[in-house]
Amino acid sequence: MSLTFHWFLPTNGDSRHVVGGGHGTPTTVSGSDRPPTVAYLSQIARAAEALGFVGALTPTGAWCEDAWLPTAMVAQHTERLKFLVAFRPGFVSPALAAQMASTFQRQSGGRLLLNVVTGGESHEQRAYGDFLDKDARYRRTGEFLQIVRELWEGKSVDLHGEYLRVTDATLARVPDPIPEVYFGGSSPIAARHVDVYLTWGEPPAQVAEKIAWIRKLAAKEGRTLRFGIRLHVITRDTPERAWAEANRLLNGFDPETVASVQAGLARSESEGQQRMLALHRGGSRDALEIHPNLWAGIGLVRGGAGTALVGSHDEVTERIKEYAALGIEEFVLSGYPHLEEVYWFGEGVLPRLQAQGLWQHPFGKQDAPSVQVPFAGAESR
Repeated sequence: MSLTFHWFLPTNGDSRHVVGGGHGTPTTVSGSDRPPTVAYLSQIARAAEALGFVGALTPTGAWCEDAWLPTAMVAQHTERLKFLVAFRPGFVSPALAAQMASTFQRQSGGRLLLNVVTGGESHEQRAYGDFLDKDARYRRTGEFLQIVRELWEGKSVDLHGEYLRVTDATLARVPDPIPEVYFGGSSPIAARHVDVYLTWGEPPAQVAEKIAWIRKLAAKEGRTLRFGIRLHVITRDTPERAWAEANRLLNGFDPETVASVQAGLARSESEGQQRMLALHRGGSRDALEIHPNLWAGIGLVRGGAGTALVGSHDEVTERIKEYAALGIEEFVLSGYPHLEEVYWFGEGVLPRLQAQGLWQHPFGKQDAPSVQVPFAGAESR
């Protein structure tokens, strides 16, 4: 078995401090330290590609750049890295989304993955003209994915659903290969329509419960899914250095910013977001290590994924093995700043996993992408 690792493109900006935003909250001022230019995002993407990451997640929402456009631009500066593009079904028609994905596959050489985001915040959805409530958005997502998948299979689609209606919808050119669909959310639609179910970085016992729930639902549909997890990482040569970096980030959190972000996130309709908030009890700085090497500090100022693996390279390796033992096969990771942290993980943890037979470079040592990015700016190894 070879585990799969993806990195993250910070289209809300990057910094040596945590950049907040997401789930209805705006990006914090630190996002202006390193603006999300195509040049900078391409640096990150090329580094991830060279180190052996399979793909990179591009987020969606009012707090960041549009996901599709910078991803398409960055793809031209990479060779084999795939792009896990987040998109919301309520914002484009299913036939257009199917066509966009098909076009992306041809133009990128088959390097598109799709992360379906139903949208957990009604107030943010309304700003985009979507006035359905959360439950209705989930049902619409099911109809959306049914249409898209049938179009990708080359079918002519007629559907008069509860929310979506298409007549004689077809694609002139179907994608090859068909993009894999990733999804995270508390809805049974994952069991019927997606390839990979994503969860945020909760303690292993809670992750195991989610996996068991979705796996049971998928079995009823006659399907088998893969499972992935979304985490930040702070990995160093020693535990002391890793926790010193975590504490440096924590000390940079302005109390007023924490209070403002937590007030915004408290409005969230997302069950996943509420579970993230519960890990640090709605903004408390105490007892943030909620499981060995699992730190909930990021969630004080950032919506969505709010936990990080913190520790020595050996400790982080062990935590990844712990999640893999539960059935997690894919890891979507990030860290601040994203350029430096991709090297810390790629040069510190991936070789250890490789030595234990749990990971191999997806391109092979002799066939890695030709573009190499020198690592500069982090502390000396």
